[in-house]
Amino acid sequence: MKMKIFFSSIILVAIMAACTHPAVPEDAKKESRLPHIYPDYTEVTIPCNICPLNFAVRENASEVVARFTFPGGEIAYGKGQNVLIDEEEWKLMLKAAKGKSMQVEVFTKEGERWKAYKPFNIYVAKDSIDSYISYRVIQPSYVAYEKLSINQRNLTNFDEKEIYNNMSVSTEKTGQCINCHSYQNFKTDNMLFHMRQGYGGTMLVVNGELHKIDLKTEQTLSAGVYPAWHPTKRLIAFSTNSTGQSFHTKDLNKIEVQDTESDLILYDIDKNEVSIISELEDELEVFPTWSPDGKKLYFCSAHFEYKNDSIAHETEMIQRYKEVKYDLYCADFNPDTKEFSNVEMIYNAADSLGQSVTLPRISPDGKYLLFAQAEYGCFHVWHADADIYMMDLKTREVQRLDAVNSPRSESYPTWSSNGRWIMVDSRRDDGNYTRPLLAYFDRQGKAHKAFAVPQKDPNFYTFFLRSYNRPEFMVEPVGITPQEFAKKAKEEAVKAKYAQR
Repeated sequence: MKMKIFFSSIILVAIMAACTHPAVPEDAKKESRLPHIYPDYTEVTIPCNICPLNFAVRENASEVVARFTFPGGEIAYGKGQNVLIDEEEWKLMLKAAKGKSMQVEVFTKEGERWKAYKPFNIYVAKDSIDSYISYRVIQPSYVAYEKLSINQRNLTNFDEKEIYNNMSVSTEKTGQCINCHSYQNFKTDNMLFHMRQGYGGTMLVVNGELHKIDLKTEQTLSAGVYPAWHPTKRLIAFSTNSTGQSFHTKDLNKIEVQDTESDLILYDIDKNEVSIISELEDELEVFPTWSPDGKKLYFCSAHFEYKNDSIAHETEMIQRYKEVKYDLYCADFNPDTKEFSNVEMIYNAADSLGQSVTLPRISPDGKYLLFAQAEYGCFHVWHADADIYMMDLKTREVQRLDAVNSPRSESYPTWSSNGRWIMVDSRRDDGNYTRPLLAYFDRQGKAHKAFAVPQKDPNFYTFFLRSYNRPEFMVEPVGITPQEFAKKAKEEAVKAKYAQR
């Protein structure tokens, strides 16, 4: 056996001298297939500033070695069945391979014999990724939903911190649920999330100052639910929803989340005023999102007519849930007058395809629109057939992003601030837990193979029995502490006023 390490950088050699690395076997028997590794990082394109891609080798082996070969050098790692990469070495490896690639060769020892598997590449894009993401962490049981938090993760290392923990103010008598965190232009000085039930209200950060607002008025269906910050004005579009859940006893999808009613509203932060954007009868409007210039509002809407006056709408919705199919719309918006006009259906999924569209998000350059699509409904995170699609907004051509999807649910698509990276939630591992995935989106409009957000322990996702929900990119961490959010949560919410349009 031999170990060969060489680098063009003197600094890298100095760092290497302080580390211990396994020797690479010389007489390994060559295999014609790729190794089974978890997470699957074979042939992926990664950001030039991502943390190490640690992985576990899922082969019958007592010992593994992975050799990374990159411009200027090679280095081997292996500890038991895991490949754990030194963070400082990884940064220098990324720098050397930026705009190029590194080759990975995996060796496994079974008994006294070594195997060498087919090498694979990891391509290092010249494009960086936003340093931070955030997500809701929740048990998918809908019984212990109070034990949840909104967390932020640094993608350049493995640091993770809570933004707010639901249990900070929950008690046996006063339960709470939090959801729908959102940011203006990927920055955290203007952000929000909702609190429901105990101490209910919208936690709103404006220019770094924390407020608690009650967006429910007598004229609106509910408080704000799904939010979208206007990119240039102090305005937020929301859906308002009357939402219920139902549970299957014999169905792969397990849970249905349905809106019996839903509308769109606009919140003017400076005036603390709510106005109605759309509340059409027999239309379920939801999931607003703005164009980057703030002159168009995109949203989803399903046409649904209640037919049985003898039963509650909730009951009829449960009976007819597969009939609810959402199309994609857009409306012109004048940021100065705050007026909407020219509502247009831009994607007829329901009648033309028998499908349902949700969760639209537009690329920062305004060229592309991502969305989730499945057979029916609005809560595709629980629908196994849900996939991510993309529309070219110039041609209106729609394509399924095969590189991002799997046979199980993909949902909650979103863009990085530079438009070069896509993040989605996926249940591809086991069908039960959603995990955040990243995928490169190149300048030719092509999505590359999706890969799991790296963890320090490569087996982390296997044993972490919680789901990641609504992942969002951020260019900076949230500055307000969980304790400050908890203190404000206990205060009385300021009532928003209703403004007739």
